[in-house]
Amino acid sequence: MFCAEEIPDGATEFKCAPPIRERANNELLWEALKDGTLDFVATDHSPAPPDIKEQQSGDFMKAWGGIAGLQFLLPAFWTGAKERGFSLEDVARLLCEHPAQFLGLKQKGRISPGCDADLVIWDPEASFVVKTEDVRHRHKLTPYVGRTLFGVLERAVADGITVFNKGRFNAARRSSVILNS
Repeated sequence: MFCAEEIPDGATEFKCAPPIRERANNELLWEALKDGTLDFVATDHSPAPPDIKEQQSGDFMKAWGGIAGLQFLLPAFWTGAKERGFSLEDVARLLCEHPAQFLGLKQKGRISPGCDADLVIWDPEASFVVKTEDVRHRHKLTPYVGRTLFGVLERAVADGITVFNKGRFNAARRSSVILNS
């Protein structure tokens, strides 16, 4: 999603580890996903309190390295993937099926008899601009703010229970630990 040459000086909200690379390097990663060299995509959700991101000083050496991004994984990945000719099936494989296989989660990552009913209902053609007030993380500082992304989440179902619907979380949602069986 991000390219080093596009990051403004002192914009420490972009600091992460490993660091964001140049566009040419990013395109190599996309090619590796396309040809199967890379098996899946994941995100390291690391939302830092704004005061440790060194925004006032703009000092990348002192700033906490992490990006609040879990909420935006699907639309951010889809935005780049659709530009490069990936299909919805590719996205499901790279974001769901292959990570679940890697983790040994046999009932996750695909729609199949005997699997958990974990589903997202989304509009891959709808776009939105990320606004600070829409960020659901505790700390709202994220480089996604102001970006236009494709793929609007309508509903999320976990183990057959609606946990998110039309912009609202289900107050009765439950959390559970996912164990490798």
